[in-house]
Amino acid sequence: MKKILVLCTGNSCRSQLAEGYLRHFANGKAEVYSAGIETHGVNPRAIAIMKEDGLDISGHTSNNVNEYQHLDFDFVITVCDNAQENCPYFPGFAKKFHYNFPDPAKATGSEEEIMAQFRSVREQIKEYCRKFVTENL
Repeated sequence: MKKILVLCTGNSCRSQLAEGYLRHFANGKAEVYSAGIETHGVNPRAIAIMKEDGLDISGHTSNNVNEYQHLDFDFVITVCDNAQENCPYFPGFAKKFHYNFPDPAKATGSEEEIMAQFRSVREQIKEYCRKFVTENL
């Protein structure tokens, strides 16, 4: 079974969304993990917007990338420039992918405006993950 690691700065939002969608679209064809260069906890707004789309990520945890150094990944996906620049070396033959998604956790404005940003990023990540699974699994 293929192993996928999604890497972000704090493993609180973008990588959590991607983990949820990759698991959903892979439908048992891959083991999916997410981690951060740091750990910031899972963002409650990320949980809420995924629930709107029918996916429950409330059981996800925020993990540090060093926890997974012992695993051989087939794919490592960085979802922000900071993670790409600071990604530790993974031995083996992991194919690396990168897409710099906007960070909805930095959104400002009213709660409605912030949630609109989260939804926009969710849709970008959803489409990326759907395409990734179709082309790579």
